[in-house]
Amino acid sequence: MARIVLENLVKIFGAGVTAVAGVSLDIQDGEFMIFVGPSGCGKTTTLNMICGLEQPTSGNVIIGDRVVTDLEPGERHLGMVFQNLALFPHMSVFENIAFGLRVRRVPPADLNERVHRVAETFQITHLLGKKPAQCSGGEAQRVALARTTISNPDVLLLDEPLSSLDAKLRVEMRTELKRLHEQLRSTFVYVTHDQAEAMTMADRIAVMQAGRIQQIGTPLEIYRRPANLFVASFFGMPTMNLISGRLSDTNPPRFQADHVDLELPVEAVPAAAVGRDVCVGVRSEHIVLGAQGAAGRVQLTEPLGDETLIHFDYGGPSQLVAKVRGDHGPTDFEVGEAIAFDFDPKGVLVFDAEDGTHLE
Repeated sequence: MARIVLENLVKIFGAGVTAVAGVSLDIQDGEFMIFVGPSGCGKTTTLNMICGLEQPTSGNVIIGDRVVTDLEPGERHLGMVFQNLALFPHMSVFENIAFGLRVRRVPPADLNERVHRVAETFQITHLLGKKPAQCSGGEAQRVALARTTISNPDVLLLDEPLSSLDAKLRVEMRTELKRLHEQLRSTFVYVTHDQAEAMTMADRIAVMQAGRIQQIGTPLEIYRRPANLFVASFFGMPTMNLISGRLSDTNPPRFQADHVDLELPVEAVPAAAVGRDVCVGVRSEHIVLGAQGAAGRVQLTEPLGDETLIHFDYGGPSQLVAKVRGDHGPTDFEVGEAIAFDFDPKGVLVFDAEDGTHLE
């Protein structure tokens, strides 16, 4: 049983710096939970309190049916993979993987069998005689994971383990980690600032800012229904287009802002938003170019292969970004060209102008 319950965790460092400001969370047994947020939001500090490297100022950590808040890390039956991997450079890969078993005085025959079995799982059997310095970044990552998982921990904690890898290796290791989770069925708690990692691996995501959880949900829930303006502006590449303006109380309602006056269908507008100052959010894939609507002018095109991003100015305080099919060539949207745009009603989200909450 490896359910993790965080009860109002608070961590205040010297000089009154609040790193975590009351985090409560229920992580289910066998779940892949990812903490995501900008640097300094408290996600790593929260992870360190789960594993025992940091003592909470207040609150409790419960793993299974035990309150482990005051237990040492070695008493919590956790495995942890750090960003710097922390492999012993003077030991072979075999000895790195076997280190924890030797500390627990596992019999040599059992130790040897378990090391080779986990090495086969991570496809690193051919590396057992090498030193970590002789391994590539991806191979060293597999060694660190093998060393951590060989003891069959109830919980596996991972602190930005892929951040030092190149783009191709990160994609490969994301697949590897997801496969490992399916195989072990342990509870995974993973910290990252990379949204692609969170979207592709998580069962659920906890988005953090300023020491607090802003939203918890599945990847698609976070992407499609952000709880507030912070989540909307942080999550997604490119981030959500946000325009401040006012929704008229006419029928149908109109969204009016700087150089924008667009009619919206009634079903796209929450009743609570009518007649109020709001911020409208639209993902780049829900901006329709060439439609009869507001006017803009192309500022930049970014061909990405399967899709192209069109950055355009509409006369407001910031540019908007639309996403179109990748088969559009550079001459389809030339810099300086005038374009018309509208919003796909299915993708329109409305946020309160004062507190930033999503209005539904």
